Amino acid sequence: MDTPALSLDGVQRLWKSRYGITASVSLDSLVARSLHNYGEWVEQELDLLSGLVQDGHSVLEFGGEYGAHALWLSRTVGEKGQVHVAEPRRLEFQQLCANVALNGLVNVHTHSVWLGRETATTRLLDARPSRNGNDGERVRCASVDSLGLDALNLIKVNLPGTLVALLQGADETVRRFRPTIYVRLGGIEQAAAEVKALKDAGYRCWSHLPYLYSADNHAGNSDNQFPGMVHQNVIAAPIEARLEFDRLREI
Repeated sequence: MDTPALSLDGVQRLWKSRYGITASVSLDSLVARSLHNYGEWVEQELDLLSGLVQDGHSVLEFGGEYGAHALWLSRTVGEKGQVHVAEPRRLEFQQLCANVALNGLVNVHTHSVWLGRETATTRLLDARPSRNGNDGERVRCASVDSLGLDALNLIKVNLPGTLVALLQGADETVRRFRPTIYVRLGGIEQAAAEVKALKDAGYRCWSHLPYLYSADNHAGNSDNQFPGMVHQNVIAAPIEARLEFDRLREI
């Protein structure tokens, strides 16, 4: 069974998700398919973060994913908290903003930028900056430090393979606030570099493998369209925080 939908003029335009309403989009991504069929997206990621994100916290998310997790983050940090979502892709950014507006998320701030090591402009090709700068749509690149955040408790990186450059542009922010960092890893070589970058910044790292499908999904849909599929994630905490994740493997 599909997640309940809201229709306008007989056409399905809105989906009911676990944490709010999302505008319907083309089912050409795993995020969209999950929201449509299950009313949620990788809920096990939020299960882990639920023990870390608190009322009044400030969160930075790189990769909007239609606001699927921003809806939960907004509710969790409350009126005194802030959620900053950076999404460089034009259509995805517009869809993110639509869902933020539909749900009245006044504590969510959207940024149409690629987060990297420096502030500049480039062209985006296949969800990554183009090396030659001649293809794709032009986007603004910004460093985390240039955002001038007043507080930061969590960095959540949804775009695999982007962490190293993001950290290179976040030296001052990470040094000042020492946020927890939750990241989806890239390929084998990228993953090794990303874990090394976290450890070089004074972080301990644990592996987290959330399944894309949950039998306890919001729509009660028993049809697993993502059999065996997991994200290769890392949760990283500053050494001085003395956090422990007993059920996860430290790497």
